[in-house]
Amino acid sequence: MFYYDFQVVFQEVPGEISLCFSITGCPLQCKGCHSPYLWKKGDGTKLTLKNYHKLLGKYKNYATCVLFMGGEWHKDELKLYLKSAIKEGYKTCLYTGENEVLDEIRNNLTWLKTGKWLSNLGGLSSIHTNQKFIEIKTNKILNHLFTKN
Repeated sequence: MFYYDFQVVFQEVPGEISLCFSITGCPLQCKGCHSPYLWKKGDGTKLTLKNYHKLLGKYKNYATCVLFMGGEWHKDELKLYLKSAIKEGYKTCLYTGENEVLDEIRNNLTWLKTGKWLSNLGGLSSIHTNQKFIEIKTNKILNHLFTKN
């Protein structure tokens, strides 16, 4: 599994400081995608367990969540990284353009963002979006956390 970049982000998971890995090789290639550089397989840096654990350790007392932008197409590796994050005390989140993910991935998530990017419907901040931000434990859709009142 390769990642294009690693960032500490504040808006993608409301109320959390997230360690965000943008995974390359996205097979969806949505029209109007804001990250087409994530489409090419093998671009970026190989995500190794050693480097991953180093980053988790570095931010342990600062960040609260590990977020993967994609990667569900590498299900076994993704499960391993999610389980490692949970073991280290982090919450977990996956952003996918799919409408659903395998239970074996879902069972290792705190939150899941689903739904392909459709420019005419907008993202999570749009009241018309097809995308859903789901709290796994309760199966509640939390899109209201992204919209302005």
